[in-house]
Amino acid sequence: MSEPLAPAPVVILNAPQLAENIGAVARVMANFGLAELRMVNPRDGWPQGRAWASASGADWPLNDARLYDSVAEAVADLQLVYATTARPRELQLPILTPREAAMELSRATGEGLRTGLLFGGERAGLETMDIALCRAVVTIPIDPRFRSLNLAQAVAINAYEWRLTVLDRPPEKFLGGAPPAQGAAMMGLYEHLERELEDSGFFHPPEKTPSMVQNLRSALGRAGFTDQEVRTLRGVVTALSRGRGRVLEKIARNKARQESQE
Repeated sequence: MSEPLAPAPVVILNAPQLAENIGAVARVMANFGLAELRMVNPRDGWPQGRAWASASGADWPLNDARLYDSVAEAVADLQLVYATTARPRELQLPILTPREAAMELSRATGEGLRTGLLFGGERAGLETMDIALCRAVVTIPIDPRFRSLNLAQAVAINAYEWRLTVLDRPPEKFLGGAPPAQGAAMMGLYEHLERELEDSGFFHPPEKTPSMVQNLRSALGRAGFTDQEVRTLRGVVTALSRGRGRVLEKIARNKARQESQE
């Protein structure tokens, strides 16, 4: 297990039904740096082996999960809790998207507050009395033609938005790689290619040569080639030019043979 990058919201599941869903929740929590899982009255009790199987190795949220008899007890030590639901209720609470909620939670955790996200059970969602314990409602902007969303999916969307507030760029292993080639290397490629194109008669009519050269250099420059890629491309140009030379030699030999036979 790797430690979360920063203090993170607690995930609270109210009356979760399926062990498989609980395990899937633990898995997405681990994906996005959330570690603390609380459950209120799981339908089939706890622990449940199928949850660990569904977690696919993300065991730590399950191993440390805490059980409560009520939502009020589960949020008692938290200072900012948001309820996630797609169903409108009569309570006059602020309505946030997962992105807005993540930003607010990030600010609160940065100030040292204990925060949480409350999720309802798969079938019934959250009751008004539970939502009343929260400061705002988080609603995922799903298509109204089909509002049913799996519990783990709802947690994943909110956890992903939270993660973006902590690490808003790809991991370093995706940011590596060789830097772009220097200008001198690119100029060598340009001039090499242009010489061969000139020899092949590509630049026609001659008065359009400057604009054609400009377009070629602009297109190649946008690619951001590395030094190795520049060397490879120059090798390609060389191979093509040699191939053209062999074709011309063959044509000349055939012509000479025909002339000798006449």
